[in-house]
Amino acid sequence: MKKFVVIIVFLVIILISMIMYRSFTIKQQEENVSVDEIGQIETYIAKIYMWKEITGEALPTFSDINQASDVWTWEVVKKNLEDYELNYDQIQDKAKELFGPDFTKEFPKEGNDQIVYNPETEKYYAVGRGIDDEEDCFLLNTITRADDGYNVEIVEYLEDYSEVYGNITVESDESPDNSVDSDSKIVIRNTNGDEIGEINSNQEDMAKDMVKENIDRFSKKQLKIKKDGDNLYVKSVTAE
Repeated sequence: MKKFVVIIVFLVIILISMIMYRSFTIKQQEENVSVDEIGQIETYIAKIYMWKEITGEALPTFSDINQASDVWTWEVVKKNLEDYELNYDQIQDKAKELFGPDFTKEFPKEGNDQIVYNPETEKYYAVGRGIDDEEDCFLLNTITRADDGYNVEIVEYLEDYSEVYGNITVESDESPDNSVDSDSKIVIRNTNGDEIGEINSNQEDMAKDMVKENIDRFSKKQLKIKKDGDNLYVKSVTAE
């Protein structure tokens, strides 16, 4: 009888251990972010990441998407348009696609500096804007799960192509040869414009490594991103 009791107790302990292990394993799996999720997050942020010379900041701060600056909002929409001749609904639908169902801003019927309205054709046209030689870039630093999506920290930096573009030459009108000198340097800067270092123009993939090695010299931002099915929507952005 005593042996039977011991066996029962032993089996109960094993069962409890298995349940605890399973719970722990599931919890660990929920806290991990898959490679596919990381790729989806990076792709989404790239869609909404702009150019500071046009929008003031590549990614402005806001506590609610409807509080984001109008210039940034509609430049993001314009950047992601497949066509450059549109009707009003196409513009508004693209905004909802990028920012989600909680986005309530309405594009002005009269158009704006980003997408102008032509009353003769009754169409809207996306307007091109000149940009400088500094590419606004980011890298993902940390990603943690939230109840409705993810908390993401990015590191912001600039790739200065002034020297690279300055060395591009055209040999003739008949046979243009727009070539980049492999000895040209891309300067890596923080968002304050401070030079962090240089990389060769044919080694752009080394930029992120340089940023990681000097990460304390760069600014960071925290994004709250909502996941709704297969879609991602930015909810808020705060600065460090």
